[in-house]
Amino acid sequence: MKPFAKPGFTLVELLIVVVIIGILAMIAIPKFQDVKGKANTAVMKTDLSNLSTAEEGYLFDHDSYTASLSAINYNASPGVTVTVSAATASGWSASATNPQSAPVTCAFFHGNVPALAPATIEGVIGCK
Repeated sequence: MKPFAKPGFTLVELLIVVVIIGILAMIAIPKFQDVKGKANTAVMKTDLSNLSTAEEGYLFDHDSYTASLSAINYNASPGVTVTVSAATASGWSASATNPQSAPVTCAFFHGNVPALAPATIEGVIGCK
């Protein structure tokens, strides 16, 4: 047993631990941002899917689609902006954006209306 040894860590040992934690943080933070972006995109897709259900219900009652979100009692998720671009008796199109997932935009169209980029296939939500 050393007569003058005190229990504890040296400054070098503490610095090594801080450097290792910093390296792990540099690896983990970009991965977290990527997962967060994917989650925001999933929320936009869900909102467009819910809008599709609400539009079909409105069509059943009124024989036409609507561009008014309040007419179908539709509320988007917090942070998501949904815009109905076209609504006729035979089709509708809409897009969704979220500033937190910029520059990602999702779109959807159904029926006899022009395709709304980035959606290219009727009834399939497209994001870019």
